[in-house]
Amino acid sequence: MFDTHCHLNFKAFEGRVEEVVNNAIEAGISLIVVPGTDRESSEEAVKIAERFSGVYAAVGIHPHHVFQINQKTENRKNQSSDFSYLLSDLSEIEKLLVNPKVVAVGEVGVDRHYYSKTKYPNYNVYPEFIEGQKEFLNRQIDLGLKYNKSLIFHNREAKKDFLEVVRDKWDEKLAGRAVFHCCEPDSELLNFAKKHKIFIGIDGDITFREDKQEFIKTVPLDLLVLETDSPFLLPSQLRVGNKKRPANEPKNLQLVAVFIAELLRMKTKALVKITTENSKKLFQIS
Repeated sequence: MFDTHCHLNFKAFEGRVEEVVNNAIEAGISLIVVPGTDRESSEEAVKIAERFSGVYAAVGIHPHHVFQINQKTENRKNQSSDFSYLLSDLSEIEKLLVNPKVVAVGEVGVDRHYYSKTKYPNYNVYPEFIEGQKEFLNRQIDLGLKYNKSLIFHNREAKKDFLEVVRDKWDEKLAGRAVFHCCEPDSELLNFAKKHKIFIGIDGDITFREDKQEFIKTVPLDLLVLETDSPFLLPSQLRVGNKKRPANEPKNLQLVAVFIAELLRMKTKALVKITTENSKKLFQIS
């Protein structure tokens, strides 16, 4: 099996990466992609990928972290976006793209969700922030094209802004080389994906979200890939009582696969074969 999105580079797995990778292998997950969300996590993703033969990295700046451009002044109304700090980070990320274990730029996109838990003081979502996100999505699509890397797209509650950029930047070279990570259950996104041969990433939240359970029935199997988004989106089978939930792990991808197979009334083995082959095509892994 192939976990196309797992944050082994996050603090939840600090000191446990080898154990988590071994757990995944024992559960039949032999391939994993670790996406970056900023310069530091991208560098860590590459280090992890270099340690394990079946682990690969993606590097990029998540839209949430574009908030850094708005930390220069308290007076946002009179603020002009200063990209210098993040452009320096993006330059360092670009250097990582020559590494053969880096298979994608990601995760990158647009995000209008209001995060109550964030390291950024006075976090808010306002026009300048969204424009900054779109600018960095634009630049990172260019990097994917320049270095012939796949794209891992993040969109959360920002479909209009997100598709505006992707439509404008679309290049046929990206057909079959991009994925809508943790895709929102939205017909417009799915139609865009079908038209442009973009893969649809499905995670553990399908086990507890009825809208996603209905959505997946409309997703063509040849565009379906599986992901855990570990340490997040723990499948419902492991959400027991009021106890503190453990970090999600790539080994739990098997639970997601079984659930989806039952939902689609097909053999788990057949689903695993199709999604694994799709994932290899997505990231150009033989």
